[in-house]
Amino acid sequence: MAVALTMARMKMSILRHSMKGQQGGTMAGAGGLGVLLAGGTIVLAFLGGDWLAAAYTVWMLGWIIGPVFSGGGDETLRPEFFSLLGLRPQRMAAGLLVAAFVGVAPAVSLLALGGLLVVGVREGVAGALVAVPAMVLQLAVFVLLSKVTVALLGLALGSRAGAIGAGVINGVILAFLGQIWVFMVALGQGGQIPAFVRYLPSGWGLLAVQGQYLALAAMAVLIVLLLGAWAALLARRAGRSRPSTRGRRPMRAATPHGAVVAKELRTWTRDLVRNHQLAFAFTYGVAFAAVPLLVGISQLVPLAGPIFIMMAAAMTSNAYGADGTAHWLTLMTPGASDVRGRQLAWLTAVGPIGLVLAVVSTAAVGGPWPLVMAATFALLGGAAGLVTLMSVMALIPGIDPRNRGGNPLRTSEDDGSATGMAYLMLVLVAVTAAPAVLVALRYGWWGVPVGLLTGALCWWGFGLLAERRLTAKGPELLHLMRTGRRPDSGKPASGTFDLPGNMSRTQRTIVMICGAFGAIPLVPQGIIAMVFLSDGQLRHSWFLATYMPPALRWPVAIGFVVLGIAMYGTALWLWSRAKKAAAR
Repeated sequence: MAVALTMARMKMSILRHSMKGQQGGTMAGAGGLGVLLAGGTIVLAFLGGDWLAAAYTVWMLGWIIGPVFSGGGDETLRPEFFSLLGLRPQRMAAGLLVAAFVGVAPAVSLLALGGLLVVGVREGVAGALVAVPAMVLQLAVFVLLSKVTVALLGLALGSRAGAIGAGVINGVILAFLGQIWVFMVALGQGGQIPAFVRYLPSGWGLLAVQGQYLALAAMAVLIVLLLGAWAALLARRAGRSRPSTRGRRPMRAATPHGAVVAKELRTWTRDLVRNHQLAFAFTYGVAFAAVPLLVGISQLVPLAGPIFIMMAAAMTSNAYGADGTAHWLTLMTPGASDVRGRQLAWLTAVGPIGLVLAVVSTAAVGGPWPLVMAATFALLGGAAGLVTLMSVMALIPGIDPRNRGGNPLRTSEDDGSATGMAYLMLVLVAVTAAPAVLVALRYGWWGVPVGLLTGALCWWGFGLLAERRLTAKGPELLHLMRTGRRPDSGKPASGTFDLPGNMSRTQRTIVMICGAFGAIPLVPQGIIAMVFLSDGQLRHSWFLATYMPPALRWPVAIGFVVLGIAMYGTALWLWSRAKKAAAR
């Protein structure tokens, strides 16, 4: 018990010192957004049916898949910190579990679990008394499921097959979460949530509050089993695994440009994190486009290729930061720049898969060929240009591959900025395809040459800007990669997407909400609804424009696009204004 309390105090002390400046603002904004989501969850406790059980299922899946997408989750206290103390795995796991309850995410989740208390009070005195231990046990289940999942994934990433398999599983889960409405429509009866969600581990607390007290015992048993599994996995956590290089052909390149391409292609095949990222992007694109088939919607199937390209760009948006100080080799070669080589290697690794996926998925439903091919060519060029440009313009210091610890997903100490860069990359890459998509919608096959032209211009133009930036600021970027500190200030780099410290709490909340939810009106309610309207598909699930009278369908869809752009624009404007004010 003393070890657990000590670890909890250590975690609390670290967080207390982190609640200052920009990082504190980011945590406050994320906490404010989480409180809003928790409040919405509590409201569901006043509704009939199984809506609260469904909401807790989403929270549980968020705990499981969220750390995978954001770099391995909270590792304020790492097992490696205590490796020299001789603690038994069970004691270490118990201590780290207690420390895991300290933080913004557990606090917000506990608030969301307050819906159990609401249901308990409505059930009577016994339900109210059971609600409190049910909340604690349910939160422990969420936290332990998250820890065990990340630990299992860390072991899987020790082999190429495991890295690919983990990417497939994670891609499917995240795509299902993104299309959760499909399952509500496909499995629901009369607008109600299917009853089986009550019997998932996320619903056991609700069952206990409603009188099935064996659910409390079931949660306690599950916690013991998960704790034992986590302890065993912690014992096996032993740093970075290195794949065998036996049987590899030596690299032979006649030019510096060719050497960069060969080096990058070797990295794509050997780096298990990149294997995981590519498998994740591919599976996400396929699953996200195919899931609506469950309710008879096939219009998203041709978008599998474009979605894969966009997700691959988002996952590799911090390419230079992830490679770390290996860039010094290029800097030590006079006149050398590896931007074009990286672009060609990225296209070689991603392009063929994206093209084949786009052709196969479009052929499966018989079109629309001009729209898909125009978007695919434009996205490939735009992504190849933006990946290099963003990674040098907004470089986030990463952990050198040779220094990665027992959690291979953790490639940077600044997970918030890395996640923000990934989301921003999704938006920017989509924008590069907008001209080709608009021409394809209006003039058909003319969109394809427009997509080829805009893709080539983005590849060349953004690559040129990245090359110039790398040539002019190479030593400074290397210093940032090596130390995490900018050479002019000597202060820790806070990441391009951290919220400036001079922003008010209200402004931070607005930026977080606009940045997190701007994609909802922009993509599904706007762009995808336009695709349905242009194809004559009406009254589809939650796409509001398809339910409107004829005169209002296109204005509503366009209005949602404008709203999404305005939300992103508001977030960017507030952020840039605060940045400029802080620089004065």
